[in-house]
Amino acid sequence: MLTQLRDVLDSFACRDVAKAVEVWTRDQDIDRLCTSLSQEFLAYMTERSVAMSFGAHLMFCTKNLERMGDHATNIAEAVHYMVKGETLLRERPKADFTSMLTVSIGRNMTRSGGSCVYREPVP
Repeated sequence: MLTQLRDVLDSFACRDVAKAVEVWTRDQDIDRLCTSLSQEFLAYMTERSVAMSFGAHLMFCTKNLERMGDHATNIAEAVHYMVKGETLLRERPKADFTSMLTVSIGRNMTRSGGSCVYREPVP
């Protein structure tokens, strides 16, 4: 993440479009890493209920790191526009699937996305 931020600030200061596009492309690597960490934290928390509070804090930290990557990508897009006078023609590469993670909690609870839903047991 630190490299991403350093590179995008360098691209801004030097008006380096190639470096800005490189940062823009690498955002999906950060997204993949954050999705992987979130999956691991969810699995850990379901196995050890005493770790819920700690795991929740780590999940927020992970999401904030992913958002920092998104901000670096926004700056990279701005550098491209500032130097070239046009927007990037491609769709932004995304690999953040944390909102689609699903894990089963206990017998009657399911967590999907950001909400917890109680399900009545079927007799």
